[in-house]
Amino acid sequence: MKINATDNVVVALEDIKAGQLSCDNFHLDLSSPISRGHKVAICEINAGDAIIKYGYPIGVATQNIMPGEHVHVHNCRSNLDGSIASIIPKIDNRTPSNNSPQISFMGYQRDDGSFGIRNEIWIIPTVGCVANICKKIGLQATKSHPELDGKIHVFAHQFGCSQLSDDLGNIKNLLTSLICHPNAYRILLVGLGCENNQGSKIIEALPKFAQEKTLFFKAQEVADELEVALNHITKWKHEMAQLQRTPAPLSSLKIAVKCGGSDGMSGLSANPLVGHISERIYDADGTIIMGEIPEIFGAEQVLLQRCATKETQAKFLETIGNFKEYFTKNQIAVYENPSPGNKDGGITTLEEKSLGAVQKAGKATITDLINYGGRTNKAGLNVVYTPGNDGISSTAFAAAGAHIILFTTGRGTPMGFPVPTLKIASNTALAERKPNWIDFDAGKIVQSGDFNSLADELMDLIIQTANGKPSKNEINDEREIAIWKNGVTL
Repeated sequence: MKINATDNVVVALEDIKAGQLSCDNFHLDLSSPISRGHKVAICEINAGDAIIKYGYPIGVATQNIMPGEHVHVHNCRSNLDGSIASIIPKIDNRTPSNNSPQISFMGYQRDDGSFGIRNEIWIIPTVGCVANICKKIGLQATKSHPELDGKIHVFAHQFGCSQLSDDLGNIKNLLTSLICHPNAYRILLVGLGCENNQGSKIIEALPKFAQEKTLFFKAQEVADELEVALNHITKWKHEMAQLQRTPAPLSSLKIAVKCGGSDGMSGLSANPLVGHISERIYDADGTIIMGEIPEIFGAEQVLLQRCATKETQAKFLETIGNFKEYFTKNQIAVYENPSPGNKDGGITTLEEKSLGAVQKAGKATITDLINYGGRTNKAGLNVVYTPGNDGISSTAFAAAGAHIILFTTGRGTPMGFPVPTLKIASNTALAERKPNWIDFDAGKIVQSGDFNSLADELMDLIIQTANGKPSKNEINDEREIAIWKNGVTL
């Protein structure tokens, strides 16, 4: 498949044997077998020439490449360095069309006017010292109240003590934002008492509606922490039973888009399909959340065009620059990516990975840049400052307010996060091999070529999920958080 008219490579949509091949009006003599998702040169490319895919350079040829030759890490390298874009493109964004279908979902309206798509109790430790206590509370509460099975979730972590400055602030901000999430009807916040990450400071930082739904206690100061917790959970159980779903507009739904274990098909199927969904959410005045800043490196120009204002462009460039500085001050090259799994799947350079990854946003306009641990407050595309790590970025998306994470993957993973995490396979082979992990097969696009019909199917699944249908991560009880530890530990 040739993606853009200016490309000098094509992508194999299935495993191909060596020999003669005709496709897209090209007749090639393949010098070796080509695996699905990998690239083949369609013209002579000289050493030092750019390799073009998606209409953009994805790297530089390190040797002469003949038509029909496999293009990958053995003859192509990244051209990225730590510099920041010096040419700022003209803004070419779009305003919401406001002509999207009138779609609604059934949610639980909260005191601040937001809607939750789940009605749950979240148990959160302030510090790793009481993480096991929180797990025991969750197990005992479910045992005592079987009707709460699947509605009580413990988000344990190992941090909160011996941390200073911004590193401590990151944990506090992340947990504060998680507490505000509308999927949590009530929050049980458990501290030890002597940790740096004091629960009282978290409570002070919460808006009033979140303070009112949160119970905090220090385990050092109560005789029986299980008894204290279970007494409150019993009360909350009766309150929760009275709540009913009510109609909510699509504009109140917040969707996060995430790449996990990409392959060479991700940029052809799953990511652009999710891009169609992003545009539909945007056109309904909803909110899209993305991050994974180092997986934007090499695709900055695409997103710079889609910033709402010059000020937003400046914040976007600052965000990219800060993350590149984070790499370089730790003596790490900014192109130290893709992963081994990405390379096995056909991705050669970070530029290639990034150009495929940013398609998840479609043509939605960037309206805001959010610090790690922060919450969204503007409709449109919000870019959160996160690394590419699946757990860390997805946790930050949930904290930012995402109701559902659209998680594209070409390799597969069982992981899940505080909110429903819909796994969208880039290839049908993965969907068929891991049906207990995968919620949606985007590989079907290779046969049909009809993005709109498949986007309709995925949108239907999103609404069903918002209405209460459990995602595979929920069915498998894969719900966890990961915190970005990037500072000094005493």
